[in-house]
Amino acid sequence: MSEMKEVRFGDNLAVLKDNIVKTSILPSKASELNRNIKLQGNVVIEGGVYGSTIDIDNGPATFKGAVYANQELHVSNESKDVVVFEKAVATSGAVNAFVTAGRVVFGADVNAVSVKLKNCLVAGSIFAAEVFLENCIVLGGVFATKKLELRNTITGTFNSPEVHIYEVNYLLYPSAFSVEPIHALPGCLLYNLALADLGALFKGQTQMPESGKIKMDYQHDSQRTVLKDPSGEDGLGANTIVNSYSIAARVLAADMMNLEKLENHFIISAGSLGSQILKNYTLVKEDGSQSEELTLVNVADFFFKILSGELEVQDLNSEVSFSDLKRAFE
Repeated sequence: MSEMKEVRFGDNLAVLKDNIVKTSILPSKASELNRNIKLQGNVVIEGGVYGSTIDIDNGPATFKGAVYANQELHVSNESKDVVVFEKAVATSGAVNAFVTAGRVVFGADVNAVSVKLKNCLVAGSIFAAEVFLENCIVLGGVFATKKLELRNTITGTFNSPEVHIYEVNYLLYPSAFSVEPIHALPGCLLYNLALADLGALFKGQTQMPESGKIKMDYQHDSQRTVLKDPSGEDGLGANTIVNSYSIAARVLAADMMNLEKLENHFIISAGSLGSQILKNYTLVKEDGSQSEELTLVNVADFFFKILSGELEVQDLNSEVSFSDLKRAFE
């Protein structure tokens, strides 16, 4: 890889391949706002990046600074290897990374009008008008102001006026929200992993018997809630009715479980903090040895194994004897 301290543009286009860019790629005058950037593989950019359009034909590629595309950030469907954005990604247009062979890792939030992702990990949250996710992991929340589509995904939570789900999807946090009831094809499943023993799975150990995934009955078990806006005259603003999908009221056994032992928060926090932490942490196994480091790459691989079925999360046994319940609250 050749080192570059200055990126030269010809006809408002810079093509990078086998390069380490030691500086930021930012405009210094108005005439440079229409410049486009294309990456063709094996590229590391250490500073922030601005482009009217940013196209990535192939990986590996690493963006160590924040990235902003005025019109579109696009990763080719045929991109191979791994493309990593360590900091926030934003655009006033679209983020399209519908990759079939490689993987794209967003180490922080993604903010755009339209977001379409496949085989991607987002360590932060997604903020957009319309979002489509397929075979993706989002450790934070997905917040779409118009429409959200989920196909075989794991998300922390979601909130959107219109939500469509396909195949099997998972939530990491106890609740999610939509204005209209969830639209789903027959046979679609939604599981909650808030009480799953992710720590044991990450360490390759036996899951705690009182832990597991919970199947959510999103069609019949949602709760409609009225959110009041206090703004306006006399404190009377517009009211919004949302559907809440939560496991909080259904899991009596949750009060009997030591949630700290699940170590879910360590895994999610380590992944969401990504490059912001100064050292890599591990989990302690039963024999005193250390697990794999909780790096963003290892956390991504772990959740993709759950998504593919390579790691199976047991179902939560909701049966609690009266004697166990009495002892828990004595």
